[in-house]
Amino acid sequence: MSLLIRNITVVNAVGREEQMDVWMKNGKIAQIAPYIDVHATEQLDGAGKFLLPGFIDMHIHGSAQMDAMDASDEGLHVMAKSLLKEGTTSFLATTMTQSYENIERAIANIAQFQSQPDEAELLGIHVEGPFVSKKRAGAQPLDYIVQPDLELFTKWQALSGFKIKQITLAPEEPNGFKAVQKIAASGVIVSIGHADATFEQMKKAVQLGATQGTHLYNQMRPFHHRDPGVVGGVLLLDAIKAELIVDFIHAHQGAVEMAYRLKGADGLILITDAMRAKGMPYGDYDLGGQMVHVTEAGAHLSNGALAGSILKMDQAVRNMQQVTHCTLEELVKMSSFNAAQQLKLREKGQLVQGYDADAVIMDQQLLLQHTIKAGQIMYSLK
Repeated sequence: MSLLIRNITVVNAVGREEQMDVWMKNGKIAQIAPYIDVHATEQLDGAGKFLLPGFIDMHIHGSAQMDAMDASDEGLHVMAKSLLKEGTTSFLATTMTQSYENIERAIANIAQFQSQPDEAELLGIHVEGPFVSKKRAGAQPLDYIVQPDLELFTKWQALSGFKIKQITLAPEEPNGFKAVQKIAASGVIVSIGHADATFEQMKKAVQLGATQGTHLYNQMRPFHHRDPGVVGGVLLLDAIKAELIVDFIHAHQGAVEMAYRLKGADGLILITDAMRAKGMPYGDYDLGGQMVHVTEAGAHLSNGALAGSILKMDQAVRNMQQVTHCTLEELVKMSSFNAAQQLKLREKGQLVQGYDADAVIMDQQLLLQHTIKAGQIMYSLK
């Protein structure tokens, strides 16, 4: 199988090349040049459109009625297939605070999952909770929040077949700093979230290896001019990349613009933090055993707490550009390149020869036209 895209603008984090031909073969990018003389199985005219690397969502719980915590193989397949419709070609299945038994069932299920050709690739697991702060629980069930436990994490990592790639925790909790140091040293991304740490504790966590902040602004000790807190730490510490949910519900447009000005495109990672209601009608949905009310105002628990989103990645990209007027190259950084760098993915996040042929084609208004997974068109706008 091979695909030849003619006369398209190829956009990477470092620049763009206009009126290029792109040849994809056997799941990889075989060649990018002004003109390619090959006979491909399929050809596409890309005139007036942009080719960007496929989106990578590092923080997503569910979609299309399914959730990673369901511990359902079929559910993960439905979810993975649905993500191609928004341009997401790779993702981390994200768990949440629950009983040990439920978390372990979810981890074991994700560990054995094999993505199919017509699905987004599951890159691994993001464990969100239970090692978080009860003061900043949000939609994480209070009854199951526990102190950071290295022995427990080691057990879960073995159960996952070493597929846990990211963990969200609160470093200020007892044993938190030791957990940051040991887990980061093992190669797992330590992301600070659902945390009540001070600015000084944030600096210490970074020194010990923390490199990310989970959904900036949400369920973090807020910024105060005498106590910059977790928000101040994420915004000011260069070692931290900040996840950002750009649905204008989790963060005001002004807060999104402030994050962009302070962190720059190099420091931001667009995520959805989506739950099972994504792509579904408004109504009531389950999240970790809690009822979530989904309306045009977002997904909320009955107490009013935000409970994930129904955001799609292509909309996040458009929203980001609308507020910041950032370049397409910067959008590539925030939607794929930075995530690939954090996850140490050597063949994703860039459109260059030899890399995975995962890409999206967008028009001048950044509307998604096609999603390409492993060199095959898996979604087209009707």
